[in-house]
Amino acid sequence: MKKTILTFGLISGVISSAMMVGTLPFLEKIGNAGYVIGYTSIVLSFLLVYFGIRSYRETNGEGYITFARGFGVGISITLISCIFYVVTWEIIYFKFMPHMMDQYGAGAIEKLRASGASAAAIQKQVEAAQHFREMYKNPFYNAAMTFIEPFPVGLVITLLSAAILRRTAKTPATLPATS
Repeated sequence: MKKTILTFGLISGVISSAMMVGTLPFLEKIGNAGYVIGYTSIVLSFLLVYFGIRSYRETNGEGYITFARGFGVGISITLISCIFYVVTWEIIYFKFMPHMMDQYGAGAIEKLRASGASAAAIQKQVEAAQHFREMYKNPFYNAAMTFIEPFPVGLVITLLSAAILRRTAKTPATLPATS
């Protein structure tokens, strides 16, 4: 079980990390499409959860797997992938893009100004951006916020995959009677 989880977890993690590294330099150019690209790459990396559960069912489970076992395999793969995602973001943020939150906050404030928002609304956004920037300087907060980006997607894919792939062995009582 460990080999299957590690193999598929590492592949999933490398895919999500590579997609992050590949798209972040172009974030300003792609704008709001970055969210679509980001979550699409997260979903693609979590497809490995399905294949990991299926691989475990076929190699270790002799073609059978319960929902609980499938969920255990899938959530383990998800956690490994999320750890890769978080570590990649922490390295990028603290080593290469430490001013990203300043730019993000300035962009949000500029959008408000362009929309003709009131001075009070703009001031509220300025304060929120400053608070968020300060919170993001804490690596634990930063890691927690980063973890909750991909994890819900991985959880849903794990639940669906475990449900789709479950196959229980037939017991003698459930086999059809032969004459």
